[in-house]
Amino acid sequence: MAEPLLTSADLAMLNGESGEAEVLAMRLLIGLARATRARRLIDVSSAHIDGTLYLGRASLDYAVRLRDLGGRVRVPTTLNVTSLDLLHPELFRGEARTRAAAMATIEAYVDMGGRPTWTCAPYQLPERPCFGDRVAWGESNAIVFANSVLGARTPRFGDFVDIAAALAGRAPEFGLYLDENRQAGLCFDVSGIPAHARSGEQFFAVLGFLVGKEAGTDVPAIISLETATEDELKTLGAAAATSGSVGMVHVVGVTPEAPDLESATGGRVPRFVVVGREALDAAYRSLSTPGSGALRTVNLGTPHYSESQIARLADLLGGRLVHERVTLYVNTGRDVLRSAPGVGRLEALGVTFVVDTCTYVTPIIGDRDGVAMTDSAKWAYYAPGNLGLEVVFGSTSDCVESAVAGRVLRESPPW
Repeated sequence: MAEPLLTSADLAMLNGESGEAEVLAMRLLIGLARATRARRLIDVSSAHIDGTLYLGRASLDYAVRLRDLGGRVRVPTTLNVTSLDLLHPELFRGEARTRAAAMATIEAYVDMGGRPTWTCAPYQLPERPCFGDRVAWGESNAIVFANSVLGARTPRFGDFVDIAAALAGRAPEFGLYLDENRQAGLCFDVSGIPAHARSGEQFFAVLGFLVGKEAGTDVPAIISLETATEDELKTLGAAAATSGSVGMVHVVGVTPEAPDLESATGGRVPRFVVVGREALDAAYRSLSTPGSGALRTVNLGTPHYSESQIARLADLLGGRLVHERVTLYVNTGRDVLRSAPGVGRLEALGVTFVVDTCTYVTPIIGDRDGVAMTDSAKWAYYAPGNLGLEVVFGSTSDCVESAVAGRVLRESPPW
């Protein structure tokens, strides 16, 4: 197996001239370079760390070791969700020892210079990568957004490697850093779906889930979605990265590298998948579990809601109160919560905002005997296994109407 070419600066870090944390980081990065057959390491301009959730003793020990070895990030580094809502600590329903371990994990990453953003949607922060920037991002939905919407470049970094790249400011040149790996090999044609139905986050969630299952690890292209908004693209990418290992989606006419299909495919002839109503219906049904029971909780904001999504929620509620038997959770970033207008009014109507984490990964939901509802394909996919909940997927409007009525209400999808 060929060894990656290392610069003198790389060798200096590997030999301990910058400290023991960088030695460990470089050993991990070189191991990844060998595994991916990367020929060299490259500079990265920023990092987003996905390993900030406390997922057991190993995740804590790793972060603490890097910190105690003197680790300090070399590039601007944002931090993904943690296991606690630090602004609303009373929401946490887990054990005291889990809370303590989560706090220790948080402290380790902040001590290393990570910015305490605690969001899965770093692209909603004011400072975000530009076209062509090479970054080292963890968190699957953020990776898809960076590549597909911003035109930045990042492979799918796993936990532990992303912080290594942040400490070294370097990463193996593999995967979606390379032009040839960013070309679409299959194309989804949604032109047969009525134009009025090719909008709204429900459609994009279902389409993304369908795309991810079909694409797997491939880079897909989608045609006939030229008017997609950032929130819709966020929803699409999160769903595709959940059902598959998708790291980039070329939305032709929207993605910076895909002004047309030929650009998206690099001139190759892709495999075409014509998306019809039956396939969308099947994907839509698969996002709900077969259980029944009283509606207990509605969960919005996976990925974290944006300001515009919070504003739309306010419009949909229209001043109505959430039903007394239902808890309506909105997961969002603390920066968005701070700047979004009308948050206090929504709280008065019964909305519970959750920041720094998400209700499908943290013990926040109290009553798990009934049904949980969501507008997120990612939440719908993971919550049954993570929380043991029965889940109903619907549009944001469905979720709001259900939260107000106290029972599940769903309109037929528009397609």
